[in-house]
Amino acid sequence: MAGIDVGGTNIEAGLVGDDHRVLDRAKAPTPADGPDAVMDTIAELVGSLDGRPDAVGLGIPGVVHEGEVLTVPNLQNWHESIDIVDALKRRVGVPVALGNDANVGLLGEWLAGAARGARNVLGVWMGTGIGGGLILDGRPFYGSRGAAGKVGHIIVQRDGALCSCGRRGCVEADAGRRSKESAVPAMVDAGRATSLDRIREQDRKEKLTSKVWARALAEHDDLATELFDLAVKTRGAGIGSTVNLLDLELVVVGGGMAEKLGQDLADQVAAATVPWMLQPDPQLRCVAAELEDDSGLVGAASLGRAILVSG
Repeated sequence: MAGIDVGGTNIEAGLVGDDHRVLDRAKAPTPADGPDAVMDTIAELVGSLDGRPDAVGLGIPGVVHEGEVLTVPNLQNWHESIDIVDALKRRVGVPVALGNDANVGLLGEWLAGAARGARNVLGVWMGTGIGGGLILDGRPFYGSRGAAGKVGHIIVQRDGALCSCGRRGCVEADAGRRSKESAVPAMVDAGRATSLDRIREQDRKEKLTSKVWARALAEHDDLATELFDLAVKTRGAGIGSTVNLLDLELVVVGGGMAEKLGQDLADQVAAATVPWMLQPDPQLRCVAAELEDDSGLVGAASLGRAILVSG
């Protein structure tokens, strides 16, 4: 099976075996020209894999309901609704299954990573935005319209910062990588010094990627540390509110920053969550995703496997 993980910065493709091991992989920047360009890139990546898949599973950063993407806030120039499943199926020639990227990332961790055996789990994926997914009572839970678990769009400050979804005060508005990146020029114009742009240029990156942020934090850059700490505290408020609502046993932290910072980031998120919990649970665990980049590939491939089984 092939699994596809579409992010705001990159698209990753992987050929995944029945044992959930990634056998081959490919990667390309996410096009900014809209859905057709993204579908073309995915088809090229699938074609480059060492073997033809029987089906393709796709995780995309948007609300997915009954095979349709309802909103895509973190991809550029996605203004119209398209039938992604049909569009990609025409390009790759095999069955295609579609899911939200955070949901399939958590699914991968539940099948083969940090959430194995857990029954009530929140997955928090920290990338361009803040994605979230749920396992409840031992089953993936998507809600009535596919939008369950979207911790990035919990409101933590009424009339707060503008989020990419168009609302104000979301967790993602302060805690997503895009929001941190947009804050940097204004802070520099106000007289703050930072090594972020220097590191970005040295690493030959167009954006302030997770790798750039991780290096700036390692160098104890004051501005990067301040923005990062604000992001962690904001995530803590959203996660604490979710735990209050659902009484979870496990929080899995994934995405680019988790890949770079590992369990240290998960520990910081856990500490930031405690002040917002009605009844702090000493049994609640917060762990970094085990599969790192492969979480989304493994989860997406399982969607493709399921569509073949179901016919």
